[in-house]
Amino acid sequence: MREFLARHPRIAALAAEVGKFGSVGAIAYVVQVAITNLVWSVTDLSLIAGQVIGTTCAIAVAFVGNRFWTFRDRPGTGLGRETLLFLLMNGVGMLIQVGCLSFAVHVLGLDGPVATNIAGNVVGVGLGTLFRFFAYRTWVFPRRAEDPEPTEAPESRVP
Repeated sequence: MREFLARHPRIAALAAEVGKFGSVGAIAYVVQVAITNLVWSVTDLSLIAGQVIGTTCAIAVAFVGNRFWTFRDRPGTGLGRETLLFLLMNGVGMLIQVGCLSFAVHVLGLDGPVATNIAGNVVGVGLGTLFRFFAYRTWVFPRRAEDPEPTEAPESRVP
C-alpha cells in the first residue's frame, strides 16, 4: 500500500485528508451523540431538538479541527467567509440528519431509543458526513486555482 501511495501522490494526499477529516469527525461524533442523548434523557425537549443541540455542539468542534488541522495546508479565504460557509454546509448536513430521524419517527413509526439513535446518529450522520466532506473540500476550504495539486506523498514532504 505504501508503494502505491508513493506512486500516486494525489491519492496519498486525499487519503491523508480523509484520515484527518475522519479523526476530527470521530471526536465531533462523540460530542454529538453524548450531548444528544443527554438532552433526550434529562429534558422534556423533543427528539428533534435534542438532535439539533447535539449537532450544533459537534459543529463547533468540527470547525476548529477541520480549519486548523485537516485543511490547514489550504490557504485561508477569510475566517468570516469560512465560518459562514461552514455553518451553511453544516446546516444542510444537520437537515440530512434530522430528515433521517424524522423519516424514521414520523413515516416509519420507529421512535424507540435504538431506532432513533440508528436513524439520527448512524444513518443521518453517515449521509451528512459524506456531504460535509465534499462541501468542505469544494466550497469552505478550497484550493486556489493557482495552487498546485500535491506532487509528493504527504509523508515525504519537508516542512
